[in-house]
Amino acid sequence: MSRTEFSLADVRELTYKSRDSWWTVFLVDPFASRLVRWTANHTNLTPNQLTLGSFVLGVGAAVCFAQVTWPWLLAGAVLFHLSFVLDCMDGKIARLKGTGTVFGGWLDYIFDRLRVLVCAVALLGGYFAVTGMSFFLWVTLLVVVTDMFRYLNAPQMAKVREQTRTGIHIRVAAALPVLGEDELARLLGRRRLDEVRPAEEPTADDEAEANTNELPKPGVGSLSDRFPAYARFRAFLDRHRVRSHLFSGIEFHMGTFIVAPVVGTVTPVGMLAVIVLSSVGMLAAECLLIIRMWQLTRRYEREAARLDSAMAAASAPDAGLRTPSQT
Repeated sequence: MSRTEFSLADVRELTYKSRDSWWTVFLVDPFASRLVRWTANHTNLTPNQLTLGSFVLGVGAAVCFAQVTWPWLLAGAVLFHLSFVLDCMDGKIARLKGTGTVFGGWLDYIFDRLRVLVCAVALLGGYFAVTGMSFFLWVTLLVVVTDMFRYLNAPQMAKVREQTRTGIHIRVAAALPVLGEDELARLLGRRRLDEVRPAEEPTADDEAEANTNELPKPGVGSLSDRFPAYARFRAFLDRHRVRSHLFSGIEFHMGTFIVAPVVGTVTPVGMLAVIVLSSVGMLAAECLLIIRMWQLTRRYEREAARLDSAMAAASAPDAGLRTPSQT
């Protein structure tokens, strides 16, 4: 029985996300897509095997980092990048061949966290062992806590999004027969009822990272209206399927375990600065998502209150004397 031959176009169509991080789009996908095509057409490697291979390369990067000399730091950065390429490939192979599993998703998640942990301890712990400076230990803690918070926060934010979406949809379904489409749309500030949905939804971003972390689309009075250069920049991002938020978990990892070690071949102080800035950038991005989630919940509460009030008015004893627009 002949095996399906996948083309590069198949790989791009079936495995590329509609929006992804700039690091993945420009520095990973062009290489990974060709590896995925070859792997899918000429081997029987499974996504789980690629996940394991990615972790092994990550451990190899950690061993290199622990040596804290410039050739080893450079080798560690290269191995970490290759580890990330394989980490991207496992999901692409799963989507391309339809071989993804629930266990595979768990395995990928756990190995990602372990890779960050061992690499952070090896890189910064190695410098602590050589210099005895406790600051390296504090920066290790900063990296681990930042990564942990990002992944602990993600499922809780997803739960909030689902609660707001479900709450509005339940209320809309109950109010539609009573109030009608036009009144519902008016109450929720939409032009049409098919626009009824929770407001812009924050998500955590990861490579499991749900990939919908977009800012609101340009509109009247937006940055794109006021600053044409920004509009052109957004258009460039859209053409290249790059997410509008340019710093995410991927950039945090790449800054910490690729850019920083390369800088460390010249100056340890510069390496520490890159790691701290990467962590601060990641925490700032999470704070932005939390603010947007708070805005989402406030909007949900206002919409729910309007719908509940309108339904209560429609259910009042004299409601039959009113027209829908008067409720």
